[in-house]
Amino acid sequence: MKWRPSPPRNILCLVSMPLSISAPRIDVKVDEEIAHQQPSSPERKLNSSPFPLTRWELATLFLVFFVFSAALASIYWTMPELDPHIFTFPRNLADLRVLKDHVSSYTKDYTAQVLLGYIATYIFMQTFMIPGTIFLSLLAGALFGAWKGLFLVVFSATAGASSCYFLSKLVARPLVFWLWPDKIRYFRSKVAQQREKLLNYILFLRVTPTLPNTFINLASPIVDVPYNTFFFGTAFGLIPASLITVRAGLALGDLQSLDDLYNVKTMAFLFAIGILFIIPTILKRPKEADK
Repeated sequence: MKWRPSPPRNILCLVSMPLSISAPRIDVKVDEEIAHQQPSSPERKLNSSPFPLTRWELATLFLVFFVFSAALASIYWTMPELDPHIFTFPRNLADLRVLKDHVSSYTKDYTAQVLLGYIATYIFMQTFMIPGTIFLSLLAGALFGAWKGLFLVVFSATAGASSCYFLSKLVARPLVFWLWPDKIRYFRSKVAQQREKLLNYILFLRVTPTLPNTFINLASPIVDVPYNTFFFGTAFGLIPASLITVRAGLALGDLQSLDDLYNVKTMAFLFAIGILFIIPTILKRPKEADK
């Protein structure tokens, strides 16, 4: 009998790991989906490559980014009498106050152009997960007031989240699995459990900071959240937090820090609303246990 070197312990554990019959079907579904996303093409090397996207997917991603960037740039280039030194994206509250002072008079003369530029910027940032949309929400309150600003923020944020949803569905699925494999499995299992009351669950996630909005946007198409559920859960679930931010924009000069927006009182308020949305899913469980 010839001696054969034993495989490394980690590989042996993976190969010999049994698949429990009582394990949730959801894990098997995720594993099957991951395996389905790894064709035999040499371009697909999720295990050996540090970056999971193929050349086609990466090229598509850059193409979408280029199209969005070109559209955004064309909107700003066509704005009349626009000073590019004034319209710079704020990095802190001090920059936001300066921008608000300069934009206020410009908005009175060119309201439609400012609205178009605002919505396009918000959608662009949401689509490509660029941080800083909270400054835009504050600016909406400072420029347009509480209710008009709220409608503007919710509309722009919902459109941007929808754009991110479809971008993830188009090319970003392997990247999301690569970045958050454990979170994807957890999110998929929760979505499967709440399937009959899925809208309530999405509303709860949107109202409360349980999961980051960026993750929800990217992961929802992967875990089979239908777009209509995603859309209504986003549109209505963003209202409470957006209202808080927009109202803070009305008193922008008194705001000392972004941390002041979400203090203990505010977080308790958001979780109280979120619990109201999740109650139907909690009440459903005892009935299922009786059956």
